[in-house]
Amino acid sequence: MTPKERYDALLAGEDFDFHPRIPIVMQYAAEYIGSNYGAFASDYRILVEANIRCAEDFGFDQLSCISDPYRETAGLGGEIIFHKNSVPECLRLPLDDIEEIAQLSVPDPEAAPRMRDRIDAVRLYKERIGSHYSILGWVEGPAALAGDVRGLSDFLMDLLDEPEATSELLDLCTETSIRFALAQIEAGADTIGVGDAICSQISGSTYAELIQPRQRRLFEAIQGAGARVRLHICGQTKHLWPSLAELPYDIFDVDHMVDMDAARQTMPEAVLSGNHDPVSDILNGMPATIREKTLACRKSAGRRFMVNAGCEIPSKTANENLKALCEPLPV
Repeated sequence: MTPKERYDALLAGEDFDFHPRIPIVMQYAAEYIGSNYGAFASDYRILVEANIRCAEDFGFDQLSCISDPYRETAGLGGEIIFHKNSVPECLRLPLDDIEEIAQLSVPDPEAAPRMRDRIDAVRLYKERIGSHYSILGWVEGPAALAGDVRGLSDFLMDLLDEPEATSELLDLCTETSIRFALAQIEAGADTIGVGDAICSQISGSTYAELIQPRQRRLFEAIQGAGARVRLHICGQTKHLWPSLAELPYDIFDVDHMVDMDAARQTMPEAVLSGNHDPVSDILNGMPATIREKTLACRKSAGRRFMVNAGCEIPSKTANENLKALCEPLPV
C-alpha cells in the first residue's frame, strides 16, 4: 500500500497493512536537512523539502504544513519576526483593545503573504508527490487564533469580562480559519489539522458555550469540502471531553498528559494518535522503550490508531529514536 492508501483505509474502516505514522516535525525536520527553524517557518520550499526527506527516510505516511501559530495572525495585521532557532514571534498584536474588533476583517488567504506561503506548500507537495502521501494542511482553531490575535492572557480575561465582544472575535477567527482551510483543501490538502491548544486552559462550561459550537462550524466546513479533520489540543483535556466527544473530527491527537484508555472510552469511534511524551519518551528515550510504548498505545487505542507522539518531535532527537517510533506496527 502507498502511505496515502494506508491512511485512507484505516479512516474508512477498511483493511490496511500497518498503522499509519503521522508525527509532527518542525525544527527537527529543518535541522535534519541542514536548515533552521526560521527558514522552515518563512519559506514553504524549505518546509516541503524537510518534510519529504523525513517522510522518505523515517517512514511517515503524512506530510505536514504546520510550522507555527502566526500564519492567520499575520494575515489579520500582526507583525511577525523570525528567529533562527526558535518559534516566530509576534511583535505587534492585531487587536490591542477588544472593543476595536470591528476594525478587523477576514483576510484573503491568497493575498496575505504568510497564509499564501502555506497554501504554496500544499501546491508544491502535490506537484512533487501527487497522491503518494496524505497532505496535512493546518489552521489555528477559533480559541487559539483569538488568543494569538489578542494575546493569551488578555483573551482569557476577555472571556470573563467582555463576552459579547469576545464572541465577535471568535466568530471572526472561525471564519478566518474556515477560509484558510478551504484554500488549502482546494490546493490539494486531504486533511486539515486544527490546533486549539489554549482550550486546555479554559473551563469546561466556557468551552461548551463559546468554543465548541465554533469548532463544530469549522469542522463541518472542512468535511463539507471533502477533507478530514485532525484535532490537536495540547495538555490535559479530560475536563472538555463531554463536549469534545460530540464534535465530528476524524482524528484526535492524544497528548501524553491524557490517559489513552480513558480517551478511547470517551471517544469510541475516533481515530486516536499519540500519546508518547515528546521529551521523556522520544527525546530522552531509547529505541526499545519507544517501541514498547507504541505497542502499549496501540493496545489501549485499538485498531483505529495512528502512530504519533503527543506533540512535536523535539529538536535534537536521535534519528534512531524517530526510526523506532515509525517502525511498522502490524494490525
